[in-house]
Amino acid sequence: MTSKEPAPGDGIKSLKTSTAFKALNFELYAKPNKVIMGIGLAALLGSMAYIAYMRKKYEGMGYYSAIAEDGQEVFTKKKSRWES
Repeated sequence: MTSKEPAPGDGIKSLKTSTAFKALNFELYAKPNKVIMGIGLAALLGSMAYIAYMRKKYEGMGYYSAIAEDGQEVFTKKKSRWES
């Protein structure tokens, strides 16, 4: 086994740790994968865009978001006071 002296910038990789620590904290030792990060970012942005689209669609149909008595957000149709 070679035991080289830790250099500045080595970070947590230079510390002596157990295999269990390395297995539980895999993100600290793995290289960032830009492809997976891009897929995750695209999925996150896609889901946020879909939520914004659906909210805009319901608001355009005359609905607004209201809080029900149990604390849940519901979309309710706007009603005029002039309607019976």
